[in-house]
Amino acid sequence: MSDNENVKKKKPELLIPAGSPDTFKVAVDYGADAVYIGGDAFGLRAKAKNFSRDEMAAAIAYAHGRNVKVHVTANILAHNGDIAAAETYFKELKELGPDALIIADPGMFMLAGKICPEIERHVSTQANNTNYETFRFWYEQGAKRAVCARELSLKEIKEIREKIPEDMEVEAFVHGAMCISYSGRCLLSSYFTGRDANRGACTHPCRWRYAVMEETRPGEYLPIEENERGTFIFNSKDLCMAEHIPELVDAGIDSFKIEGRMKTALYIAVAARTYRRAIDVYDKEGEEGFKALLPWIRNELSGCNNRRYTTGFYYGRPDHESQIYDESTYVNDAVFLGIIEEVKDGLVRISQKNKFSCGESIEVMKKDGSDIKAAAVSMYDGDMNSIDSCPHPGQTVWIGLEGDKLPEPGDVIRIKRGTAAE
Repeated sequence: MSDNENVKKKKPELLIPAGSPDTFKVAVDYGADAVYIGGDAFGLRAKAKNFSRDEMAAAIAYAHGRNVKVHVTANILAHNGDIAAAETYFKELKELGPDALIIADPGMFMLAGKICPEIERHVSTQANNTNYETFRFWYEQGAKRAVCARELSLKEIKEIREKIPEDMEVEAFVHGAMCISYSGRCLLSSYFTGRDANRGACTHPCRWRYAVMEETRPGEYLPIEENERGTFIFNSKDLCMAEHIPELVDAGIDSFKIEGRMKTALYIAVAARTYRRAIDVYDKEGEEGFKALLPWIRNELSGCNNRRYTTGFYYGRPDHESQIYDESTYVNDAVFLGIIEEVKDGLVRISQKNKFSCGESIEVMKKDGSDIKAAAVSMYDGDMNSIDSCPHPGQTVWIGLEGDKLPEPGDVIRIKRGTAAE
């Protein structure tokens, strides 16, 4: 069993999501120790762009060249018809050489152990890992790590850490969307649309509007604290534990996991560099240094798309304050403009993601946590024709920035504008 005093002092891994090659590079560049991704099949984010075989090979090479690990999701709850294809997939992964596989289904877990035993197997939160006996079970089957169910408190996680083998790792979600169903095992999507959330095709019905209808009054809809926008009774606030790094470390969590394989590069950059700096400052400077950093943490995460924040189950069962009944709007004071692809002759080139205009003030996000504030003093299209704004998503734009320092390729740029609708 583990020596909890030693575990508490261990610096945790920062595990960042990536749903595409572009966001993967952002995750690596902005501070991830490890990045988790999905292939073309067998992950629970079918609507993410995900990675082809060649893209996955390139991503693994990029990460390993920077001492960053890659975890690949294969966490669907498989049916009979999935098994033959899963065998082929695991054989491909054996050749590609990621650092870990994230698996929920026992059959898939055993299959991966037979085909690619040299790759670590991590047990997904979908497996409902809620107690230390479950962790011990998976360890005896060959698991290196298990992801805590989101329904666990810090007290419960600490007890799990104390009662499992020292070389078994504990991973837990610390930031991102919360599923209304137990550890993400939701049936609403399958019931309403025929798209199975447990096989990667979730349509997120927990974010839809709802009303109640009494059995003997068909067609008469009764409001549930309803306003003019509807009632969102399943809509949880987003998890955020950035202000509680000391408590997470004390609980013995080995890996801090961010949710969001379908999120933008801006979200990934903000989350990665905020948690990176928070972890590093606490590791080097302790409680006092971390407390001094809290205002910066709060300010940074206000620029990260969210449905308002909660600490989830970490300090006990959430109450009504953890739900959002009156809207399904993201809170965000920043808009993603693009990733800088080239710097040339005092201009920067991007493929723009949202409209902005010449003369607006832009922020360039640096990997070290600092920002460059600069005005867009000139703007040109891909043919170097002068333009006043860029209204077409994806268009190539060259921007002349007025500021003290020039940005670098790979920097994320944003603009502060206030709340953005979902």
